[in-house]
Amino acid sequence: MINNSYLLGLYGATNPYSSGGPALPKPKTQPTAPWASSAATTKPSDMVRAALAGRRLINESAVSLDMAGASADYRKLFALYQGLNSLSALADRAGAKGLTNLEADQLSRRFSEGLAELSTYLSTAAFSDVRLVQGISQTTVKTGAAIEKDPTTYVTQPIHDGALSDPVKAFEGDVRFAIGVKSGSSTKTIAIDLSEMGDTPRTMENVVDYINTQLSDAGVQTRMARELIPAQPKVIKAGDKSITLPAGPDQWALKVRGGTGETVSFQAVDTSDAVYVTQGVGANKTAQLLKFQVDGGAAPAAQPGVNGSFWVDGRVGQTNLPAGVDAIRASAVGPDGALWVVADLTSGGTNQPIKGARDVALMKFDSAGNLLQTSLLGAASTANGYSIAVADDGRVAVAGSVIGALEPGKSGDSPKTADSFVTVFDSTGKEMWTQRRGAKAADEATQVSFGPDGVVYVAGRSQSAMPGTTAIGGWDSYLQTFKEQKTSVIGPVTGVSLSTLQFGSTGDDSVQAMTTSGSNIYTAGVESGRIVVRQFTLDAAGVPTLAATRDLGRANGQISGIAVENGKVVLAGQTDNPALDIGTVTNAHAGGTDVFVATLSLDLQASGDDRLTYFGSDGNDTAADVVVKDGKIWITGAHRDAGAGKTDPTRAYLARLDLETGAVEYNQTWRGDNDQATPSTISIVSGGASVLDRLGLPQGEVMQSESKLLTVATSARAGDQFTITPAGGGRAVTVTIDDKDTLDTLAKKITNASNRQLKVTVITDSKVNPPVQRLQIVAADNKEGAVISAGAAGKDALAALGLTPGFVGKTGDKSAKTYGLNLSNTLNLNDPASIKAAIDSLASAMTIVRSAYRSLGPQTSTNNTMTGKGSSTAYQQAQQASYQAALNRLLA
Repeated sequence: MINNSYLLGLYGATNPYSSGGPALPKPKTQPTAPWASSAATTKPSDMVRAALAGRRLINESAVSLDMAGASADYRKLFALYQGLNSLSALADRAGAKGLTNLEADQLSRRFSEGLAELSTYLSTAAFSDVRLVQGISQTTVKTGAAIEKDPTTYVTQPIHDGALSDPVKAFEGDVRFAIGVKSGSSTKTIAIDLSEMGDTPRTMENVVDYINTQLSDAGVQTRMARELIPAQPKVIKAGDKSITLPAGPDQWALKVRGGTGETVSFQAVDTSDAVYVTQGVGANKTAQLLKFQVDGGAAPAAQPGVNGSFWVDGRVGQTNLPAGVDAIRASAVGPDGALWVVADLTSGGTNQPIKGARDVALMKFDSAGNLLQTSLLGAASTANGYSIAVADDGRVAVAGSVIGALEPGKSGDSPKTADSFVTVFDSTGKEMWTQRRGAKAADEATQVSFGPDGVVYVAGRSQSAMPGTTAIGGWDSYLQTFKEQKTSVIGPVTGVSLSTLQFGSTGDDSVQAMTTSGSNIYTAGVESGRIVVRQFTLDAAGVPTLAATRDLGRANGQISGIAVENGKVVLAGQTDNPALDIGTVTNAHAGGTDVFVATLSLDLQASGDDRLTYFGSDGNDTAADVVVKDGKIWITGAHRDAGAGKTDPTRAYLARLDLETGAVEYNQTWRGDNDQATPSTISIVSGGASVLDRLGLPQGEVMQSESKLLTVATSARAGDQFTITPAGGGRAVTVTIDDKDTLDTLAKKITNASNRQLKVTVITDSKVNPPVQRLQIVAADNKEGAVISAGAAGKDALAALGLTPGFVGKTGDKSAKTYGLNLSNTLNLNDPASIKAAIDSLASAMTIVRSAYRSLGPQTSTNNTMTGKGSSTAYQQAQQASYQAALNRLLA
């Protein structure tokens, strides 16, 4: 007699030939998972070894299922889990102590490749009863990246606090300026002179009424208004405690309302030169932009603003830079008087996310300190900006270093080794071309300069031979030449490499300053601990040849700038050497580290006309940046008292010295929060200061529209990609960003790529000020939606757009259970914090894969939410039918 109790027990039936007996083992309903205690395990070290050997991390053919006829979904889940486990093993190994640089580099590279492999697999794997996505599942998504709507108003910084009936200090004295209103081809200039108000108190309301009367009489639509800025309580930190201070008085600002079709500008009547200083203040080095009105000129005297802290005579503006600015190393003034600043960002804010851990931003400010636009480099991992140059036609060049991908898909020789880059932008902040030129070892571009006829010079340092050169030893200096050329008659401009020189000593060398003057280039740096100046002559094509070298003595400091002025080479920096080999000393060394200013002959030969001036106190003084103008040198830096440590109080300073006599003609010092003020850059604008600074109004045009191009307004670069896969089935379609894309054109691309499964619209977000536009993505009416997947590592556009890869569908979608791994495509092993983040994210993702596995097993409810039938999956339905057929035959 055949005992059928086991088969009958599967379905709750009773064997008619048996009266009972011991319980039989429960039947196997799912294959044994790779994380089960009974499953064979692979040592983490073996997984790392296999991964570094180049084996695929996700390999369905390597998965063995111990249950015949099991759903193909199990094989996919197990292969995915093993891939995640291998990535986790790589991350764990990267966090181990004592790794060599070579092994760390190998682990980082393989991890990036593995993450890209995972992204590709998830975008192409065809699951039947579950849906796995790299990100999360949502019904509505909006881009984090946003573009400001065309502005119709301009609001100044606060210029008054207190009652509206109180006279405004900013309106006191001689306040005269002009408002230009352009409509079509005609421009009307409206003179504003507050003395015409007579004895009328110069309150906010009265002055606004007076200005609007002048505008009305001129027949223009543009108007002025006042803007209330309500007082807010202030929270400060005192040790580990937070203290809330009561709100101060309400503040008031001026608002410009542009008329329809009118362009508004402001012109000052009397001006003086302006000096801009960027600095970091406080324990966290909060980035600030300061503006000074310096002596000379006819502008009314400077006065404190309502929000200015640590005010010093002559300062007419103070602006906190956006959160996320980590360092500022260079600034320059454009031909329109606007200030360009190169900053390193660790975050891009809510409207302009960055792709990786650190990016370079080119920020443009108007004369009132308002941020007009920010152009991001778009590095996929890490980048630093070190130098800036502005050409006469408004082009801007930025040079620095980048780790990982910059141009889509190109990550250099090593994902953890820095390469040099130079990017040239047009006057609107749109990228024209980028060149990445790296050695096998680390290198970085520290200086950039424009030459004649579209030539761009880049100088820096490298730990090995730059392409086409020979290494000397240690860190070598280099000088590269790029020529701008059109790719075709109507094509874009690109930079073509003309030459590379590598020079220096067998020790560690650097180029810390560079200037172009006529047919000469001068560089200055520290070579094997000594200050060395070099002269290069340029041939007809602009290619340099070394012509002269001068050693100025032991450095123990740094070079801050070099220029050519009045037939002399001017060099400045800081040193503790009281006897640099330069010639006549006009001011003696004061002790500690002092600022030095040297004037040398153009051929760098020693001359009786050479001059050396020391500037400083008996403590340590730094020269962060210098500018030479009209026979004078402007210097900014910090003073630290003798014996003070690096975190002891520092006083910032701005000084002007005469190059011939060394006389100190101007010197202002100030402090900052927590007694920490550290300047970083300096720029000068002729005629840039005026009474408009008091009013928070810029010289020139206001309400300039931001570029609508995604490659300008976001960190996306042309060639960045992501994919769309319709939820109902179909191939993944790649969406590629090009240099003409806007939010509108991208919306159309996403809609088409989803086979119209998604509805994509441009919406206005009025919750932020000023209002911005974003993309909103939802499932189209009566459609299932689609899966958005990240692009390959180094060319992913989603991070730049502020989108998370995942599924976008309807609420209550029953077509398949969706599981989001929530794995960022920017995970990396570059530093301890990144390694920990990667380990945590992978652990969470593996937990989610286990949940998807359980969902394929028997369900507790009568009807399965995925199939609507009594068994949990199509596979188990087939198995049940087979068992029932066997029972029928046995019992027949």
